[in-house]
Amino acid sequence: MESTGFSPFLHLRLPKRALRRLQEVGIYCRTGVRMEYQQSGRRYVVHGTESGGAIRELGRYVTFAGPEGEPLEQLHPVDSIGANGVHAVVVAPVLVKVDMFRYGKTYQLLMSRHQPKGSTDGRRPALESKDLFRGVDGYLPWELCGTDKDKAGTVIPDFYSRSGEKMEIPAQFQAVVQAVTLASNCAACSHSHYLIPCRSAAALT
Repeated sequence: MESTGFSPFLHLRLPKRALRRLQEVGIYCRTGVRMEYQQSGRRYVVHGTESGGAIRELGRYVTFAGPEGEPLEQLHPVDSIGANGVHAVVVAPVLVKVDMFRYGKTYQLLMSRHQPKGSTDGRRPALESKDLFRGVDGYLPWELCGTDKDKAGTVIPDFYSRSGEKMEIPAQFQAVVQAVTLASNCAACSHSHYLIPCRSAAALT
């Protein structure tokens, strides 16, 4: 696949201290997406990497879904040196990126949609990135990596607007947000939380 574009935009706005702390404890996320050209399919697709993990104090995780929140098949898993790193690669015509950061019981969430856009004259299209949901300082009262592990995977933080009104996450994205909430509490994470295994790889096992 020929590389044709990269989007560094639409990331969580985290303070430098948070980014430095993630680096210190060895939690690594590839938050960028890029556009690639498939020679065989003669189409442009979007490439992303599911990654991240947690310690008890904090966590960050990035995963991807289809345009309606559906789980996507990973291109292949990735073996990482150490935990809380890279887990799997995904390629699709449209990707919804779900990026969550947790400190204690407080959460930041960004969901964004990425797809090739425009250009029907044979030239490279632009990579369109659209903000779908941005939640700031959401709160979840349970310790999902501690005493409340039984709730992990079934709950999501509550997010509110500046005026104190609850912000509802669209119903089609509830499952992926539940998964990324669990993942941001998954200590020493070494596996994918939302992308599903490649069928061709599964057939070989």
